[in-house]
Amino acid sequence: MSENLTIDDTATRWSSPDRGGMPLLVLLHGYGADEHDLFGLVPYLPEGIAVASVAAPLAPPWPMPGRSWYPIEGLDGRSSAAVTLAAESFLRWLDTAATAAPSVALLGFSQGAAVSLQALRLAPERFGAVVALSGYASPGELPNDEALQELRPPVFWGRGTHDDVIPPALIDHTAQWLPTHSELSGRVYTGLTHSISEEELTDVHRFLTKWLDGIAAS
Repeated sequence: MSENLTIDDTATRWSSPDRGGMPLLVLLHGYGADEHDLFGLVPYLPEGIAVASVAAPLAPPWPMPGRSWYPIEGLDGRSSAAVTLAAESFLRWLDTAATAAPSVALLGFSQGAAVSLQALRLAPERFGAVVALSGYASPGELPNDEALQELRPPVFWGRGTHDDVIPPALIDHTAQWLPTHSELSGRVYTGLTHSISEEELTDVHRFLTKWLDGIAAS
């Protein structure tokens, strides 16, 4: 796998061309999806924010459609190093995309949630909040994990009882890791599969509103 993954900025979808000085929420899609997938969540999100939905840098193996952040099969399947490479590519994209935003939050689904949490670990000072849906925190240690334990940024972790996509070992690891590295808001949704429900979106709206209230108060 390439050591220099690049996100195609021309594929990024923005909620508004006029976003100067607005808080930024970045959407990171899951495996086999693309920048259009999570953009449908925009009507469920708080007002007063700019929303960007990015396209992951890799194409999954044929005939899977869409994009991927890292391989999930084979020798590199879900490896922490592969997740880190994806997060580093995202941070490079953010260097130019978020220069005017007073605060940046992330909302990732599945693979996108893993990359969002990995980006938070690589650069904890850059993010005001992270929403991780149907995803996990990658195992292993990173240099800024200790700083993250001090900062304890707000993280919302939502998943379903019937989600059989993420391996149980990764769910167990995340359940142990997140409470010690974040101010965690977590919820498990009865009957939910590897997907997002309206009930979950209500909780996400509430969580992101608290993020915005914190910006206004600072």
